[in-house]
Amino acid sequence: MRYNMSALQPLIRRGSAKIIKDDAVSNHVVAEATKIAATYQSHNIDKVVAPEQVPVTATTGTESKLSSLSSYDTKGSGKLLECCLRDILKVIKPLGGDLTARYTIINDLRTVVGSIDGLKGATVEPFGSFVSNLYTRWGDLDISIEVPCDSLVSSTDKTNKQNFLREIRNVLRRRGLVRDLRLLLHARVPVLIFESNLRNISCDISISNLLCQMKSKLFFWITGIDERFRDMVLLIKEWAKSQRINDPKNGTLNSHSLCLLVIFHFQTCEPPILPPLREIYEGNIADNLTGARVIAERAIQDTCSANIERFKANSFRNVNRSSLSELVVSFFRKYSNLNMLASEYAICTYTGRWEHRSNSTKWTNDYPLFIEDPFEHADNTARTVSMSELSRICGVFDESYQGLVSSNHDRTSLICSLVGHPISTKIISPHSNPGLFSGGASTRYRPGQFSGGATRCRPPSVQFNNMETESAEATIIAIRRELAQLMLKANTRNKPRSVR
Repeated sequence: MRYNMSALQPLIRRGSAKIIKDDAVSNHVVAEATKIAATYQSHNIDKVVAPEQVPVTATTGTESKLSSLSSYDTKGSGKLLECCLRDILKVIKPLGGDLTARYTIINDLRTVVGSIDGLKGATVEPFGSFVSNLYTRWGDLDISIEVPCDSLVSSTDKTNKQNFLREIRNVLRRRGLVRDLRLLLHARVPVLIFESNLRNISCDISISNLLCQMKSKLFFWITGIDERFRDMVLLIKEWAKSQRINDPKNGTLNSHSLCLLVIFHFQTCEPPILPPLREIYEGNIADNLTGARVIAERAIQDTCSANIERFKANSFRNVNRSSLSELVVSFFRKYSNLNMLASEYAICTYTGRWEHRSNSTKWTNDYPLFIEDPFEHADNTARTVSMSELSRICGVFDESYQGLVSSNHDRTSLICSLVGHPISTKIISPHSNPGLFSGGASTRYRPGQFSGGATRCRPPSVQFNNMETESAEATIIAIRRELAQLMLKANTRNKPRSVR
């Protein structure tokens, strides 16, 4: 099966018109894209090189069904992938200015809250990925306004939370510090969302959200166990946004669930990198945040700190020395059949095991996917995931895995399969690989993988004004990707599924 130029021309022109508006540049880009497309005329895109057969770690019983982890060739493509992952991390990890910007927003909000009579004495406290140090340069900022309640843990009712958020919105609107103000008063947790004028950082404000603060701190403490955890979370979150599966409002995964998936992966690889979370804190944190706040928080912190140090100091445990690239590949492999397991099993980071749903009434079958919150055991962090989106999510995992273990990729194609367009253009020079997709065996891609993530966060292109994503060079890269997607569609139709 061959594609001729007439079939590719509409795709080329749509791609260029969609990304840039300058007709002169557009003509230049179309000319370049036409030259690229010409190389496909003699390329038989039905020719597919089957992915490597990756050995599976031996397990027994149920674990052999649930934990089929794969090894990865670190001598060949593994080294290339490792370099690509490091290059991505250099771009997405926050810099000093990103940290300073967030503290400036927090201080500005403290001034706003201090001007509201009903919130005198309230404290402005960040949480979420910023506190856990699991945020990227364009990550959003979660902030809790802790209403004073003597020295006790605050227990503000929902009506008062809604009223406080209205007052904060009104002051922010008058002062002109932010834009795109939105109040979600009837959400499970009432929240005020806005975008700061400083670096376009998206912010979520809630009231008396101490539990989420403690969850964030525990994630931060976990990052101290193994540095690969933070790197893995940042990479997976960025990948998920580029694949449009990090959008709970549209039936996919929230960032909290993605972090738990990484933790569970680190718990169930061989040998484990992280312990079951009950070995860090046994009990339900949500139930223990009562009474005097300082005492409750200190008790949790002291317990977690002692248990983490005990785990790290255990000289008898086997140390997992997997590279980051090996962990990324096995992560995709592990969750590629998640939809088949989800009907029977819950993901439980508290025990560090797949738990059969029948073992607990809290793991209800009302949800297609159940990822237990280890800090609030009755809560399902994946409650927003729909059945149809779960199937798509698993397809994304599987195709990403198949793409990474394929022998047919180079630096450019690997980076483009892991991050979205604005970031990849910052990493890849448009002239670094002039022969990209210009013949030879086809590079495997997932259709639509270069679309921007449908998340609340602004696209990275808004934050990174220096990326110049509307340049002719960036557009040529985007067109090459579009052409690669067309090749993948043909490959996918004709490629038999590998036996696992």
